[in-house]
Amino acid sequence: MFKALNILDESDKRLRDKNSDVKFPLSDKKKKLIKKMLDELRYSQIPELSEKYNLRPGMGLAAPQLGINENFFVIVYEYEEGKFQDYVMINPKIVSYSEKMICASGGEGCLSVNREVEGLTPRYARISIEGYDIDGNKIKIRARNELSIAFQHEYDHLQGILFFDKIDKNDLYQTKSNIEKI
Repeated sequence: MFKALNILDESDKRLRDKNSDVKFPLSDKKKKLIKKMLDELRYSQIPELSEKYNLRPGMGLAAPQLGINENFFVIVYEYEEGKFQDYVMINPKIVSYSEKMICASGGEGCLSVNREVEGLTPRYARISIEGYDIDGNKIKIRARNELSIAFQHEYDHLQGILFFDKIDKNDLYQTKSNIEKI
């Protein structure tokens, strides 16, 4: 039987703590947790399962959101109706990014933020991020647009940053900038 994960609320100070690198090989317990994180995100994006298990739709989840102060996150990206790509990033580092900036036109959301937040979060349009997969193999991902936003959002969690920390309080909707809204 599926049981939803206990995701911390933004008021929990553990979301702002320093995180440590993950040691390899991963324990079976950590591998099962990563699988559960991926399953929950996938279920949250399938309307019938989201309703059945009372899940808020989400695309990514970082370990600190579960009270685990380690450097890993997962993303489940629905690239086509009903088709998903799973990403597991352990000990990630952003190694390059575009000059072009974008933001999600409807604003960002977060499974740890249970309220509406006004404003748009500027992000790089493209990034390259390196890290390790679940088996300790070095990987590099190039992401753009919506996927780039998701990777940066989850990476920020590992730095103790929440998306609203990056919203310009003097220009909530990026009206004075040349940031493309996607």
